[in-house]
Amino acid sequence: MTDKQYKTATTLVRGAQKRSDHNETSEALYMTSGFVYDSAEQAAAAFRDEVDCFVYSRYGNPTVKMFEQRLAMLEGAEACRATGTGMAAVFGALACQLSSGDRIVASRALFGACHAILTKILPKWGVVTELIDGRDLMAWERALKTPAKLVFLESPSNPVLELVDIEAVATLAHAAGATVLVDNVFASPLYQKPLDLGADIVIYSTTKHIDGQGRLLGGAVLGKTAFVEDVFLPFYRQTGAAMSAFNAWVMLKSLETLPLRVAAQTDNAAAVAAHLFTHPAVVSISYPGHQSHPQHDLAKQQMSGFGNMLAFELAGGQEAAFRFLNALDLIDISNNLGDSKSLACHPFTTTHANLSDEDRASLNIRPGHIRISIGLEDSGDLIADIDQALARIIKS
Repeated sequence: MTDKQYKTATTLVRGAQKRSDHNETSEALYMTSGFVYDSAEQAAAAFRDEVDCFVYSRYGNPTVKMFEQRLAMLEGAEACRATGTGMAAVFGALACQLSSGDRIVASRALFGACHAILTKILPKWGVVTELIDGRDLMAWERALKTPAKLVFLESPSNPVLELVDIEAVATLAHAAGATVLVDNVFASPLYQKPLDLGADIVIYSTTKHIDGQGRLLGGAVLGKTAFVEDVFLPFYRQTGAAMSAFNAWVMLKSLETLPLRVAAQTDNAAAVAAHLFTHPAVVSISYPGHQSHPQHDLAKQQMSGFGNMLAFELAGGQEAAFRFLNALDLIDISNNLGDSKSLACHPFTTTHANLSDEDRASLNIRPGHIRISIGLEDSGDLIADIDQALARIIKS
């Protein structure tokens, strides 16, 4: 591509494509662990970063680099590094910056594994984490009166889709000298731009919407070159977090259809949310695009679309939730999300099972909650499947 500014859909088909001498149509897949040099002098210079060449696929790979550059173009970031999993991206982006005695302020509403990193792993290194209600700007202001190295948040959060005012929190964090990291998985890079809202670093599990078809694991860390290449990259290289060339190649192809898939999933999710809102077995729904969401105005302000994730609570607690899940015929029970297939799970006993009852209560995760990742099926078929499963609860 030239320096001309193309629209998102065009960028996701053609951005950062680097053809080999064979002039292939599809991006080349470089399945190699290492690379050779013309001379010993060139090899030595490569290891001193004096020449621009690949040295080992744990450090960098041509196919992975194409994926990183295309994702950076989509995000509007200066630089990107792809990792083997989403959690490798989260842990690496945090760990590369932290030392004993550092402090993190984080929104309490986090994915279970992220919560474990902050509350179980990093404390072993002498890192202190304060968890707060991310919806409450006064809570952020109070917490950031004490010096902090990092601020970490998800918005919308997993699993009940609470929002954080990213721009306001970034302003408070920067005034306190903290760096802001945002896990943007639920919104996807299409519907929310944390860097434009003041965040410093954006993290993805590319397993989710970016692959979007339940095939691969992957992650990505994006931000300014000074962070990604000078701070994150040394940690990344030495700890082995690299994405495989094959996974990067498949995800390059997935990016080509990302806008089409996410738009269709979002339309389906809006239809399902509207239907659930009127159902007598449903206590409440949580979907940022529905007017009943308490932060609907904030969602309209900082998101350009509302995504395919929704949560709802059933009367009858865990027993009712299990009956509902077991009665589903079309929708699968799975803890994955962002897939072309619709997937439902019970966060209380799966994705957030490692949290204490007290922690789950503080996150408003209740035994009756169901999280659904809406896929590409016909919305009428999805609603019919949900209705017949809900009917089992009412009858019992």
